Amino acid sequence: MTEPSNAANAPRTDADADAGFDLDAAEIRVLGVLIEKAFVTPNAYPMSINAIVTGCNQLTAREPVMSLSEAEAQAAIDSLIGRRLVARRDQPSARVAKYEHLVRLRHSLPPAEQAVLATLMLRGAQTAGELRQRCERLHRFDDIAAVDAVLEHLAEKYPPLVTSLPRAPGTKEVRHAHLLGGQAAVAEMAESQHGGSTGGRGRIAELEDEIRRLREDFDQLRREFDIFRQQFD
Repeated sequence: MTEPSNAANAPRTDADADAGFDLDAAEIRVLGVLIEKAFVTPNAYPMSINAIVTGCNQLTAREPVMSLSEAEAQAAIDSLIGRRLVARRDQPSARVAKYEHLVRLRHSLPPAEQAVLATLMLRGAQTAGELRQRCERLHRFDDIAAVDAVLEHLAEKYPPLVTSLPRAPGTKEVRHAHLLGGQAAVAEMAESQHGGSTGGRGRIAELEDEIRRLREDFDQLRREFDIFRQQFD
């Protein structure tokens, strides 16, 4: 593994990191993809820039859907290297540069906490029940209480990695969000949910979102099954 040497990356100090996070949307997506793919495609990890771009721009299991260019993804990677959240991994047989995340080491996160954090980064604010379902491919939780325990521990980290959003009118469950984009991003998310969930219409919108997400999950599983089946054709 090589250490980043580009001075333009302007690595931040530990004191800067302790003040909190301020990753932009591209950095959050790239880092989330690296964490996710370490779980679901370990044989293709670390990842090339092309694989990272493909993962960032997936149409399923992503909210919002993004369309990052290779240049945008590379800029995010370089910034994350400067923040010591990503490292370049040089492999003797590889013809292209490959990258891996350092979240496990940097923030001492076991697999369950990595899975929850990555799912929040890739799919936005979610309830504990949604997280349990959507983390299945990364880490299996026996019950929602186990997810709650992980969320609580992530919220108690220094700096904290997760927070709970105020419950929106017309909703029964609390949603949780990551803090890697900073408090301002969380406040904007909370305001958006609060403004879009009033009365019965808020509940209908919530159900519509859940149906759409379930369809996305089904489409993703079907695609993965088709890829698996092709190995035996």
